[in-house]
Amino acid sequence: MAALDYKINFRAHPPFAKSIKDLHARNAEMLCNLLSTNGGLYLKIGQAIAMQSAVLPPEFQKMFAKMFDDAPQNTWKDVQRVIEEDFGKSVEEVFGVSFDPANVQEGKKGIMERTAKASASVAQVHWARLEDGREVAIKIQKREIQRQVGWDLWAFKIVARIYTYWFDIPMYSLVPYITERLLLETDFQNEAQNSEKMAKYVAAEPRLRDRVHIPRIYHELSSKRVMTAEWIEGVRLWDKDGITKPWHGGWRRGSPGCRGTPLDPPSSKHSPTPVPDPNQEHLKPSRTRWKGPHGDGGLGLSLPQVMQTMTDLFSAQMFLWGFVHCDPHPGNILIRRQPSGKSELVLLDHGLYIDMSPTFRLQYARFWRSLMIFDNDAIGEIAKSWGIAAPDIFASATLMRPYEGGDGSTAADLSKELKGKEAQERAYEMQMRMRSGIKKLLAEEENFPRELLFLGRNLRIVQGNNQFLGSPVNRIKITGTWASRALAESRKQSWNQEIKGWWDHAKFKVVMFGSDLIFWWAKLKQWTGQGLGMEDELEGKMKSMAKDFGVDLNHGVFEG
Repeated sequence: MAALDYKINFRAHPPFAKSIKDLHARNAEMLCNLLSTNGGLYLKIGQAIAMQSAVLPPEFQKMFAKMFDDAPQNTWKDVQRVIEEDFGKSVEEVFGVSFDPANVQEGKKGIMERTAKASASVAQVHWARLEDGREVAIKIQKREIQRQVGWDLWAFKIVARIYTYWFDIPMYSLVPYITERLLLETDFQNEAQNSEKMAKYVAAEPRLRDRVHIPRIYHELSSKRVMTAEWIEGVRLWDKDGITKPWHGGWRRGSPGCRGTPLDPPSSKHSPTPVPDPNQEHLKPSRTRWKGPHGDGGLGLSLPQVMQTMTDLFSAQMFLWGFVHCDPHPGNILIRRQPSGKSELVLLDHGLYIDMSPTFRLQYARFWRSLMIFDNDAIGEIAKSWGIAAPDIFASATLMRPYEGGDGSTAADLSKELKGKEAQERAYEMQMRMRSGIKKLLAEEENFPRELLFLGRNLRIVQGNNQFLGSPVNRIKITGTWASRALAESRKQSWNQEIKGWWDHAKFKVVMFGSDLIFWWAKLKQWTGQGLGMEDELEGKMKSMAKDFGVDLNHGVFEG
């Protein structure tokens, strides 16, 4: 229906709509309601659209922001059936828990909350304490996902095919890769493998292993639709007060469960008891003593330290390991305080990853370093090999700020004076230019690396996190430094290439001094009340540039 509506009415003077704005509004509402009602992977697809809402009309941006609201929980009966189907045993037998208060109080059995602690599009998470005292997070796939997934992805492919044919936008060739990633998110054994692989990478990297934690997986309590991991007590990334307010947890003590700190003090005698209503069960201890007697404390950490670790981690994934977590939104990152007083970042939800080949990983690193030092020849060469006919626009999209080192020919062509006397005619032409820009980015779609879709998603979420926290770090410099360092440290080079790599890295460090000056100038304006921070200034420039292309940027997709 939406495709037909646009085919008929997407023109300067729509025959069956007051304006293009009204056309967008009614279709945004219709599609959002469709995806939300169907739930499951439809909701996941809606979230994927929402993450790209910056290049969609404002009507879509506003409506699709709702896709990140908590999804409804499945009933306890559905949870039981999933566990019984996967393990061939009851919940009590699999996890050694009991819902009989007498057994729990006597210490004979473990305990599990039947009310989920969190619920998302594909799964929900329950807290449990096993017989041996371990506390775990049990992630259970929603029962309808297995039944719906095949049809959902088939419908997604059909819709993409229709839109590609009717609107002449190169979209369908990207769909197989996207659907493969979405399908892997429903396989919790794959997620467990991703988690352990990332844990090994972090443990082997001395620059990160003391700052990052990946929760341990318990394979004996996991299956294709159930994954059991260690329970993590932490503060959400966007809880600025929780991160920065003074620490009341004691000297040389860390957050509950962090680096040897017990979850509960030895004197604690908390013994939760199951309640009759499984939908109103809140058994997990609150563990807020570290906030002080008035509950107004925090972790006592600095935001620059936290954001530095986050940017370092995802840059290492891209440029050192070629194994990238593509869903680093605020709900998937927890912050803890180590006994040393330093911060620790805990990365959750390892379902969506991409693998980069060594060749593509180093090529992407070279692209980033070239952006930093305005090496337009290298940028053009790499973009051409990726089938991109608009390197200046792609460079801006990668940096999430206007790239000022190119010749600007594509931008000049797209932003030339609008034709048309009426506002509706000008609005129509602006959106036709946006379509032209997309086609230039995918000029040779068969050569376009599909991984770039998810790398862009990662970069944008990290940018949004830094912006929300007040731009505490120079994100672009940190990312570019890891890219340059990866090229210098690459073992797939001859000795003379390696020497050249280190020489180029030294030149890069000199160039980055200028980036530091820009960052601290933005900081000075922020401290004196004359600005909001570097990320906000860059976003303002991007919004100005994007308006020339008929795009209303919105980076606040997570707000609220």
